[in-house]
Amino acid sequence: HSAQRGRMLCAPHVWPDLGGPRVLGTMGILTLVLCGCSGQPASLPWDLPATSSWEHQGGLVFIHTESSLYSLPCSPIEMEVADPTYRWVQDRAAPRLLSVTKEGHLLFQHFQAGDSGKYSCTISYTKHGIPVSQTFHYSIFGYHVLGGLDTVLLFHSKLCEDEWTKRFLWGLQDKLRKLEIEQHCKLQLTATFCFPSLNNPSDEFIIQVHLEVSLFGPHWDEHCNSQDMEMVTDCYRKTVQHNLGQVQLTLTRFFKEHKSFHVTGADNPSINFTNEFVGFLKTEQCSGGYGQTKQLQRCLDCCIVCPPGMFSPPKNGQCSPCPAGTYSLTYGVALCTPCKDGMITRVPGASSVTDCVKKERTKQAVSIVHRIPVLLLIILPALLAINFLFILSSCYWFYQEYQMSSPRASKTTESITRIETVTSFFRIPRQGPQAGTDAGPASDTSHLDTSASQGSDEEHIHGAPSPAVTSNLATVTDETTPVLTLEDRKDTF
Repeated sequence: HSAQRGRMLCAPHVWPDLGGPRVLGTMGILTLVLCGCSGQPASLPWDLPATSSWEHQGGLVFIHTESSLYSLPCSPIEMEVADPTYRWVQDRAAPRLLSVTKEGHLLFQHFQAGDSGKYSCTISYTKHGIPVSQTFHYSIFGYHVLGGLDTVLLFHSKLCEDEWTKRFLWGLQDKLRKLEIEQHCKLQLTATFCFPSLNNPSDEFIIQVHLEVSLFGPHWDEHCNSQDMEMVTDCYRKTVQHNLGQVQLTLTRFFKEHKSFHVTGADNPSINFTNEFVGFLKTEQCSGGYGQTKQLQRCLDCCIVCPPGMFSPPKNGQCSPCPAGTYSLTYGVALCTPCKDGMITRVPGASSVTDCVKKERTKQAVSIVHRIPVLLLIILPALLAINFLFILSSCYWFYQEYQMSSPRASKTTESITRIETVTSFFRIPRQGPQAGTDAGPASDTSHLDTSASQGSDEEHIHGAPSPAVTSNLATVTDETTPVLTLEDRKDTF
């Protein structure tokens, strides 16, 4: 219905006179906008340009890995135009040959992770004698549902040499090819170990073989033909679970029938590799180059291919950016490619070889970023000196304020200074506590000096004057200054 409404808007038969060319031009622009949104070409009553073209974003397209056949139309809506031509283009450095049907559908057979990418389709046709083209852009991603099988095989052998083990593995894989075709699966040899047997370590060895079973073999989805995304995804899940059980039963039956494998050589006529154990482990992990990015809303646990610049090792489950010094060019990379010697990437997640640069250039860029201007080196010492002077002046001001804020301490210091001055001027003797006030006048001048010196020593030793000295000092300071007369001097002689 929207297409019909657009067609009606794009092909009016009557144009009313609404006030001249200005109004008519406005109506023409509005008609072009409406036609561009509806996907229909415009038909205007005046001269048109030589060509008309539109760009459309087709959106995301998800295609399952190893799909037998996937058909992608050029336009997401069916267009009824006469004699259209189609041109598909892939956005990559080395585009591969694309298969396009007469109807303009792009075909994918056995879709691989590397087939993911950006595709564009241009449909060209003629409308009322005017060339018209419309281009649709798509982002195609590969994905797969969860489901797999790991198999462990144990064989007994008389030899544990690499040459004989390789011959045995070649023969084993050759016999398993028929089983792969029948069960629509893939069997990949992942690891091999050889170690002495516990029963007979000197003459018998055990060969341990690991096989990884992928259920996405040739024509694995032949029963899922629906074009509906939700229905086809459910069909894929059921097919994987059904094939999982069938492959396990088939492998068990195969190794019961093929108990022993004979390998012949020039030196030894025949060596047997006898199967003793078959073990299975069901897995639900992503393949290498895929991660659970939750882009596919109808299958949130499905594994989506990792885009360029990202990677995912086998059975990891998450796409991660390529580390610094590596890059990835294509979709579905299990390991990133290292840069050449002497080169490195500036940031993780590089998706091009041009992201690799020389290490010297990177170091130069870093040095430029961290270079300090010369002006800052000149100003910085002056600023430090000013700050140092400010701190010193603050400390001095604080000290002066502290001295003025304690008058009691200053008064005590002044009193002590006055006492010491009087004592030194009159040389008043400082007597110990045992000396009384009745000291006789028989003491001479030399005795006075000695007592004064001893009193001074006692003051330095004990840190405080005795009570007697204190009373004498008080008497001297309170009374008038004594005067020594001639009669007193005669008595002293």
